Amino acid sequence: MSTKKNTLVGELSAEFAGTLILILFGCGVVASVVAAGRGDADSISWAWGLGVVLGIYTAGKITGAHLNPAVTVALAVFRGFPWSKVGPYALAQLAGAFVAAIIVRFTYADFIKAIDPDLGKASMGIFFTSPGATPDGEAVVSITTAFADQLLGTAILVFLVLALTTATNAPPLANLTPWFVGMVVVAIGMAWGANAGYAINPARDLGPRLAAWMTGYGNDVWEAAGSNDLYFWVPIVAPVIGGLIGGAAFKFLIEIHLPAEEPETAGEKGVQA
Repeated sequence: MSTKKNTLVGELSAEFAGTLILILFGCGVVASVVAAGRGDADSISWAWGLGVVLGIYTAGKITGAHLNPAVTVALAVFRGFPWSKVGPYALAQLAGAFVAAIIVRFTYADFIKAIDPDLGKASMGIFFTSPGATPDGEAVVSITTAFADQLLGTAILVFLVLALTTATNAPPLANLTPWFVGMVVVAIGMAWGANAGYAINPARDLGPRLAAWMTGYGNDVWEAAGSNDLYFWVPIVAPVIGGLIGGAAFKFLIEIHLPAEEPETAGEKGVQA
């Protein structure tokens, strides 16, 4: 058995690669549905969930596969993850999401140009989230509702990630944990995807948003799709707060009532979003 210790460089490389895999499947499926007309909302939910599964398998052995700054912050607060690593992990996750979105942007360039030659609000939802709008682009969901939606979605995510990875809570075996976390994301997408696109991950939203901005979409990327309201900050701030709410809910509703700590198992390491 290898005794090689992880270095910070190795951990950041794993977070970068795992998040890249996640976004390749996530933004890729949205491009396939929106630009190429293949599939529907369920296709998007399933592919995002599978992207989560594969991202966890990519990075899980090295870091536990956070793949999400909101998860990293929650683990620092509730699981003793070193605060000194929170910033570097978040930057690695952001970089992985950015590079993946660049790949999707240019691989699907022909289809994107066909449906949106001016690169505007008609296709920017391929890369990042926005409050819900009607098919003709009229805003339906307010910024306040979208903020609350992201708060709730990320709280659910972090609550269930902790439920699935806490050794004393009878979690699934470590090699199955990625599948269960992925199915949580599928379920969130199906149940809570309408209001604001279930970003539930600051890196997932900001990385592709920056990629779109740098490849021709212009300053529209900072606004909601159905209005001129600044929106980019919502999928950054709300998931972090929501993750803390979800972590606190698990701690005080479940964890403090669990039996005494058992020896750590590999199942505790499969933490992602």
